[in-house]
Amino acid sequence: MDWLDEAERSRQRRFVHPRPSREFTLCRAALRSLLCRELNCSNRVLSFGISKFGKPFARVNGSAAPISFNVSHSGRHGLIALAPEGRIGVDVEERSTKRNLDVCIRLLFAPDERAEFETVCAQDKVKLFYRLWTLKEAMIKAVGAGLSIDTAKFEIPLAMVRGGKSGIFRFPDTPAVAWRLENIGNAEFAAAIAHEHDEALGEIR
Repeated sequence: MDWLDEAERSRQRRFVHPRPSREFTLCRAALRSLLCRELNCSNRVLSFGISKFGKPFARVNGSAAPISFNVSHSGRHGLIALAPEGRIGVDVEERSTKRNLDVCIRLLFAPDERAEFETVCAQDKVKLFYRLWTLKEAMIKAVGAGLSIDTAKFEIPLAMVRGGKSGIFRFPDTPAVAWRLENIGNAEFAAAIAHEHDEALGEIR
């Protein structure tokens, strides 16, 4: 709690249940600790701004800091990514069999992706859903445009749909910008990272 500023403490107090309150506190404190280390600043001068679509960014002494970050948490798992240049997004999800996957698949995925779901058994359908959803969510969070992006209007690279761990992606309406996608999920959770990619260097920006 000592890491949080007054606005964050006020938000923490509004949680009704103790578990999400604890998760928020731990995630925010971890983020602040990591940012202070990378930016070589004290927590006292670190604050956050919000972009047009709600994506937070770091400030040091009131000025935007030269670093990108993104945070996600689900259940017992949290994921934080930092990037010195370029945009970045992450998503982590605990897999649940309680969701109505058929409805979600119809609403959230493109036609070729929906076709892939028809080729797998029920157990693998859950794994495929969370693999694709975390990749899409990481992309949306990296762009920072929120719900203005329709996830059914873009497709994850086919090799990654079929189990590949990484690939290069472009949104259909902004083909000049390349993104490197990474599937970092394991047996406990599904997770993905999206980094803005500099193809001239062949590496992450």
